Amino acid sequence: MDLEDKKTYADKWFSYLQEQICMSFEKIEKKSKSSKKFNGTTWSKSKKSEGGGTYKILKNGKVFDKVGVNKSTVSGKFSKLFRKKIYGAEKNGRYWASGISVVAHMKNPKIPAIHFNTRFIVTSKFWFGGGIDLTPCIKDKKEEIYFHKKLKYVCKQNNKNYLKYKKWCDKYFFLSHRNEPRGVGGIFFDYINQNWEKDFKFVREVGMSFLEITNKIIIQKLKTKYNIKDKDKQLIKRGRYIEFNLLYDRGTKFGLNSGGNTDAILMSLPPTAKW
Repeated sequence: MDLEDKKTYADKWFSYLQEQICMSFEKIEKKSKSSKKFNGTTWSKSKKSEGGGTYKILKNGKVFDKVGVNKSTVSGKFSKLFRKKIYGAEKNGRYWASGISVVAHMKNPKIPAIHFNTRFIVTSKFWFGGGIDLTPCIKDKKEEIYFHKKLKYVCKQNNKNYLKYKKWCDKYFFLSHRNEPRGVGGIFFDYINQNWEKDFKFVREVGMSFLEITNKIIIQKLKTKYNIKDKDKQLIKRGRYIEFNLLYDRGTKFGLNSGGNTDAILMSLPPTAKW
């Protein structure tokens, strides 16, 4: 399989997964007797030959306060300054990238915010990256154990180093200016390029695990009651989420430096927050 075939397979997978996630989340809304659906917006880079994407957002649901599911496939050339920060792009700055990103902010503060993304990037090198992490404003130990157990399983099934990815996640999702973690972690991986077929299988299974994990965590708490104090905790935690995404998030910086759509890039921000 040549590199162009690999790009095609990755691109099609991310599009398929976007559809599956949107359908799954709409079914969850329906369980709460909500008719809310995703609204999709398709965008292109200023040079249409350099690709674009589709971001889908569901707002003001009975379950989801705001959830965005973005998929894009883009190419181009990084600026001389930014290319130094991207593996394999140091010399000529050329790149191709395809991926999916999901951020779900829940109506009920007892249900955690959930983030997931996977991507395939090509410069003079090529690799997969991504991860899943959980940000509860009210911790639930059983939920946390279940979450990490599922991630450990998918790593083990694919001979991937779970402890390495877990530590990487803990280190990455940390607000150094506040000396606190964003959430309870998960897995974060990058520069995976050992065996393309096996690596791609792992990335697909991480995506399907995300669907399984979110369905269980969300559905089992659909009818959980909460109060004003719980909601206040959620809004403060969302403020921390915003701080991280604007100050540290590599995906945000990559999108803005690769000519991405600003609304799609900032879909990760919650609809309301508090400081």
